[in-house]
Amino acid sequence: LKAQVAAPQVAEPLLVIKAKRYIQDRAGERISLNEVASAVNVSTRHFCKVFKRATGITFTDYLARVRVDKAKHLLQHPHLRVSEIAFAAGFESLSQFNRSFKRITGHSPTRFREL
Repeated sequence: LKAQVAAPQVAEPLLVIKAKRYIQDRAGERISLNEVASAVNVSTRHFCKVFKRATGITFTDYLARVRVDKAKHLLQHPHLRVSEIAFAAGFESLSQFNRSFKRITGHSPTRFREL
């Protein structure tokens, strides 16, 4: 049997690395696709294409995942209300937060907190 050789890891394009850092730093704020593309000095169309190719997910999905990760951390604090966490994590509405959280984790924020 021939040993399988792992495919070499392809480094993410610099614009994706910069965009991820920009998103991480501002996840709790209102962030637009145009703003992120502008921050990394490319058109929104080019940014979307490169970001999706490099990460396998869209900008919108990545942003939601970053925000849900932040919310998961905040849910460990029982004194914070779910609505406070939603807005602190950068979601614009409680319903948007609940939908995104359930889609990404498989649980509602309240259920996740109970686990």
